[in-house]
Amino acid sequence: MRRAALPLLLSLLVPGGVAPGGAGQTTAPPAPTAAWGDSLYPTLGQAGLDVQHYDLALTVPTPGTPTLSANVTLTAHATRDLPLLSLDFTGPAVTRATWNGQSLPFTHDRARGKLLLRRALPRGAATTVTLHYQGEPQGLPDPVLPLRVGWQSVPGAAGAPGANFAFSEPDGTRSFLPVNDHPADPATFTVHLTVPQALTAVASGVQTSDHPAPGQRHTVTFEQRQPIPTYALALHVGPLERVTVPPAPAAPGRTVTRADYFPPGVPDTVRAPYRRTNEMLRTLQDWFGPYPFETLGAVVVTPALPALETATLSTMPVRSSTDRVVVHELAHQWFGNAVPLADWADVWLNEGFATYAELLWAQAQGQDGQSVANTWYEQLRARGTRPLVARTQEEMFDLSAYQRGALALHALRAQVGDPAFRGFLRAYAAARTARPTRTADLLRLTRTRLGDAAERTLREWIEQPELPPRPEVLGGPVH
Repeated sequence: MRRAALPLLLSLLVPGGVAPGGAGQTTAPPAPTAAWGDSLYPTLGQAGLDVQHYDLALTVPTPGTPTLSANVTLTAHATRDLPLLSLDFTGPAVTRATWNGQSLPFTHDRARGKLLLRRALPRGAATTVTLHYQGEPQGLPDPVLPLRVGWQSVPGAAGAPGANFAFSEPDGTRSFLPVNDHPADPATFTVHLTVPQALTAVASGVQTSDHPAPGQRHTVTFEQRQPIPTYALALHVGPLERVTVPPAPAAPGRTVTRADYFPPGVPDTVRAPYRRTNEMLRTLQDWFGPYPFETLGAVVVTPALPALETATLSTMPVRSSTDRVVVHELAHQWFGNAVPLADWADVWLNEGFATYAELLWAQAQGQDGQSVANTWYEQLRARGTRPLVARTQEEMFDLSAYQRGALALHALRAQVGDPAFRGFLRAYAAARTARPTRTADLLRLTRTRLGDAAERTLREWIEQPELPPRPEVLGGPVH
């Protein structure tokens, strides 16, 4: 939902809420390594490196300031011969690296955003690498909005404690955590957050422990057991109130643990939409299939940022706390978090599906879904549109990615009818979970399940430069 209200966000954002930028000096020329080959972020990731798990121990000594200290252990294997390991990292100085417990030489080239670990990893081999670092992450510029993505700092007011959180889409995780920072390499996470005793710490996944730590602190551990893209990792520290909610049903015999988090002084009007999350979950599971994770919640933050679908725990600014945005970010738990992208050019696969969830929710509430689709169509006619595969970083989160992407699904639904469309959505979510996905994968599944005519319809919306004819789905509310 990052650009759904771009003009409003541009008016709300003010300097000073996010750490300033600045790259470190190059310490040595980087050895040649093949990046993942993304269309829009060609330097991200290392081709052939599969990080399976990150175990992050992160200490925040003074929440509200950018300073942190951390060590992270990566468990990885090689899918091709690698002359060295190349991680994405623009963050603080690394003080030590080990490879399977033994000291390892490395070069931290901040100018190019790479941490080079100088040991070969043959195809099929695995390794465990541990890195220690501390300092102040600087963040990275967003491709469109006047903000920096990565580790966020929110100073406390009038002597109250401050807060920190991760806001990383598309590439901000590498500013505070050494990672293979491409969505095509999703991984599981264990996160240990050490913070002052009086403050709350929460991250993606299931909380497994909370125990005292030296210096009047405590360490809270979370396990994210299903693979997620690195940008989707949720991290929050601050004076947050936890509000537990009765578990929500998911697949037969399984429930989803529910909790939301609010900063001090948030009025009930902001809290109210989150009380409908279980109802939203039931609606979306009817269309998309079982919720893909073990926990579900949201953390409300005060800076004027876009909302973000951080895994299992949406990051929700106060001004984004509406039914429409909550259901949008919930849909991303399927499309973006469980079904990851193989290339950032195909980000409409995330945003179009999540935007269409807004229509499905509106219909479930007795509203006219076709009227929602008509509004999207008229806005695109007025403002212009493009083929859905993005050609530049600036196109990633534009109106076409959201509304044209949603209308492409509406056109497919209009052609095949609700029962077939529902089965298609469920099949797509199930077939592509934890499998990096491109537009071509969606088109193949469309042809296989719905036939050649359905594929032609979807391809027209994906590829045609001009706006196709307005699709219409007739009928009453969907329940």
